[in-house]
Amino acid sequence: MNRILFIMKSLLKIVLAISIVLLIPALQKPAFAGEDIIMSKEELLEKADSLFNSRQYAESRRIYKQIAEKAENAKDNSLLTEAYSMIAQTFLILDKKEIGREWITKARNIANYEEPLGWSRYLGVRGRFEWKDDELDKAAKTFIEMYEFCSAQKFHERAIDAAHMVAIVSDLEEQVTWAKKGIVEAEAGNVTRWLGPLWNNLAATYEDMGKFKDAVESYLNARDYHYKYGDETNKMIADWAVGHAYRLNGDIQKAEKWMFPVLDWSTKLNNTEFIGWANNELGEIELTKENYQLALDYFAKASRKLQEADIKYWDPDGFQKHLDKIKMVKQKLSDATK
Repeated sequence: MNRILFIMKSLLKIVLAISIVLLIPALQKPAFAGEDIIMSKEELLEKADSLFNSRQYAESRRIYKQIAEKAENAKDNSLLTEAYSMIAQTFLILDKKEIGREWITKARNIANYEEPLGWSRYLGVRGRFEWKDDELDKAAKTFIEMYEFCSAQKFHERAIDAAHMVAIVSDLEEQVTWAKKGIVEAEAGNVTRWLGPLWNNLAATYEDMGKFKDAVESYLNARDYHYKYGDETNKMIADWAVGHAYRLNGDIQKAEKWMFPVLDWSTKLNNTEFIGWANNELGEIELTKENYQLALDYFAKASRKLQEADIKYWDPDGFQKHLDKIKMVKQKLSDATK
């Protein structure tokens, strides 16, 4: 799967699968390095979570360990459960599963259903260990438990996380069900920043199922939220997805209507990768119309731009398929001129 499809189809899998969306009391005071010694336990947790979600795993682990020490001294079992769980997660995400397992075991030994923040955090990490252990049925049960618990507690962001994780370990039909549950939670909790990615996820699942009309509608819904809350690149990608879906649905005129502006926009943004993907889509459109020379021209431009974006390193298989497509078009062009 090429990277743009990975972005469009699996945005939540990138974000939610590697991090735990939090619902803790809002703290408006910013946290700065060097203030650790005077920060409260809750402020330290907010800081550690921020570092983790920005992929600064070693630094976040250092602070989670500070939190664990403070929580232990204060006999705050819920916070200690959260700290142990997240220390485990910092190891799991770096493929140091066995070291992380020691910490999730510590969390399991003290986790208490009557402490909602600690319990929900523990379930999220426990389920990820089960997922990484390929115990998918077990992981699904854990994430469903987490979803039901967090939904009842109105921990909407954690419920979204749980719903998405159920989808990851489920078949396509279940993915649709759980994607919709995530959208409902986001709307109920006014978690607007996730509605674009959640609709993307649903659209991508429909695309995988061959339900291209539903994919178009879902990508259009995603676009609405990306336009409300995203930057220029987010908006451009959203338009690319709509045009891409229209092509898959056989609506070539609408696909062209969307994709030509995307090519101009990506060029204006100097986004090499998306210049490549826009050219690739236009090549697919011309291929559908059997305009083989024009299709080849677009595919050649796409190939150059994608190579500039280092596709050979992050998706060698996808790039090989692209080269095979060019070879196929050249053959069609040759056959047509005989």
